[in-house]
Amino acid sequence: MLVFADLHIHSKYSKATSKNMDIEHISLGAKYKGLNLVGTGDFTHKLWLKELKAKLEEAGEGIYKSKQGIFFILTTEVSNVYEKNGKIRKIHNIILAKDFDAAEQVNEILSKYGNLEKDGRPSLNLDCAEMVELLKNNVKDVEIIPAHIWTPWFSLFGSRSGFDSIYECFEDQTKNIFALETGLSSDPEMNWRLSELDKFALVSFSDSHSPHPWRLGREACVFKLKDLSFDSVIKAIKSKDPKKFLYTIEVDPSYGKYHWDGHRNCGVALPPKEAEKLGNICPVCKKPLTIGVLHRVEKLADREEGYVPKNAIPFKRLLPLYEVISYSLGEGKLYSKKVEEIEKKLILHFGNEFKVLLEVQKEEILKVVKNEKIANAILLNREGKVKVIPGYDGVYGKPVFENVEIKPQIPKTGQKGLVEFC
Repeated sequence: MLVFADLHIHSKYSKATSKNMDIEHISLGAKYKGLNLVGTGDFTHKLWLKELKAKLEEAGEGIYKSKQGIFFILTTEVSNVYEKNGKIRKIHNIILAKDFDAAEQVNEILSKYGNLEKDGRPSLNLDCAEMVELLKNNVKDVEIIPAHIWTPWFSLFGSRSGFDSIYECFEDQTKNIFALETGLSSDPEMNWRLSELDKFALVSFSDSHSPHPWRLGREACVFKLKDLSFDSVIKAIKSKDPKKFLYTIEVDPSYGKYHWDGHRNCGVALPPKEAEKLGNICPVCKKPLTIGVLHRVEKLADREEGYVPKNAIPFKRLLPLYEVISYSLGEGKLYSKKVEEIEKKLILHFGNEFKVLLEVQKEEILKVVKNEKIANAILLNREGKVKVIPGYDGVYGKPVFENVEIKPQIPKTGQKGLVEFC
């Protein structure tokens, strides 16, 4: 069985999340995308857990199924905020539970460290190492994966509140960490530069706050399994067996919101070397820059760029179809009815977005959209040849389909927000 899995999403009970993040819309979005296995997200929230019990039925060991035919694994994300070694730490972790009993046991333990009903992704005053020990010692079927490990504000290696090594964060409980989520602003190639990470599987999920296929499944893992179960998915990840764990789907890391260093309010975006020349200080407001993922990787890497570890799981670099259409037409908007209509036409005709992005030939695409720019852009995306102006300080990167030299962004006028390429 070929499994396209996105195991890190959120429900409508998380902050800054679409009200349509319910089982029905998530299932529809997954079908459009080509996902057949999705994490529920937010099982720590009482109301969402109640909905999950009402709307999902058992479909195997640790697997649940919606009426729309999409399989689910019980998951949640928590924000661990605590002081360690004289510094406030803010680390996000994904928790996977095998069944509702395990989820309720997790909730009972975590409720002692934070208000689980305030947000679908609760904040816990709990050390990461202590949390892993508590869960693994008291819940039979539970797994923990550090989330988007490089983002500046809330992650294991985050420049603002993270650590410089996994052991520094998880101590003796590092033995119970088997996988790391790379996040939008990094990909496996960047993570391979740290020898410390070789023993961990690298997984990719969307962290989606919207059921639209331009968010849901924008990053995913692809497995080939004899049977679909909670254990078979976990074993495929742990084993790093390329016959079972086929590849991950990654957006170009430049597309992520924290790839370069910068200041969103000042319109400043810089690669690490340029930021270093400025002492990591914003040239406009003279305050410290938000240090991006690439900078942190460069700082902690002990290998040269291009190194590939033995038995590394391969990856495919893909931008969501909506972005490919939008930027190839010069739209570049957060929402365009014209672009959405073209996207929907392709998805409905060929079955799902992944099929369009990975399989459909140019001639077939042209029959549907009758637009050479779109067809060429889809092929360039499939081949990993789309350039992306890097994202920074919470701003997504911008795909470009013409020959543009990508340079640092600093407002020539020296005024905030007036950005030109220079």
